[in-house]
Amino acid sequence: MTIIIIPTYNEVENIESLCQKTLKFVPSDTSILIVDDGSQDGTEEIINRLSGNNPRIKVIYRNGPRSFGRSYIEGFKYALKNGASYVIEMDGDFSHPPEVLPIFLKEIKENDVVIGSRYAKGGKIKNWSLPRRFISRAGCLYARVVTGIEIADLTTGYVCYCREALKKIDFDKINSNGYAFQIEMKTRLAQMGFRIKEIPITFTERKKGESKFSFKIIWEAIWRCWKIRLSTK
Repeated sequence: MTIIIIPTYNEVENIESLCQKTLKFVPSDTSILIVDDGSQDGTEEIINRLSGNNPRIKVIYRNGPRSFGRSYIEGFKYALKNGASYVIEMDGDFSHPPEVLPIFLKEIKENDVVIGSRYAKGGKIKNWSLPRRFISRAGCLYARVVTGIEIADLTTGYVCYCREALKKIDFDKINSNGYAFQIEMKTRLAQMGFRIKEIPITFTERKKGESKFSFKIIWEAIWRCWKIRLSTK
């Protein structure tokens, strides 16, 4: 069984069509878990209806301060508790192509972690400005140098994990958000010796809704890379 975790915050324009398209590309034993972080734009009403009409769509509503990292961690804990063999994390804004999901599910049979990579050979980015491309590339290079992990796309949020890999993570020790959360998860798993494979994806900037990108997220990733390196040695 596979569970796809999609965190949401104000994704009223994307979440319904994303769920519908995603379910077309996965086996019938795959479900979607939406982890909503206090949306205020009508997302809650849509995901209530989706989960009420389709048993393959589940919802968790988070309380407390918004936290991208904690949203995923709650999703991971739910997936492990409910017997998932594989867990996929995926953005809720259509930046991650659902049509790649069958490749994830094929490759995870021979690997422990499969990464949807913008920077592996064949990977692409659409609709980003030149400055945004530079920030992303430079950030991945910086993270690789600081952590010592040879993964081309350490900050990507399109990842498939096997159950055994997630069970080895002490979620109570992870306090990162945004890019830093993605870097920390991959670094910890790589240092524990899990088999990690990158597959190329085409990342497309959202067409609807507002981006959650901010320089606060970048700054956290910059300083947390050093903390991640020290804490995972």
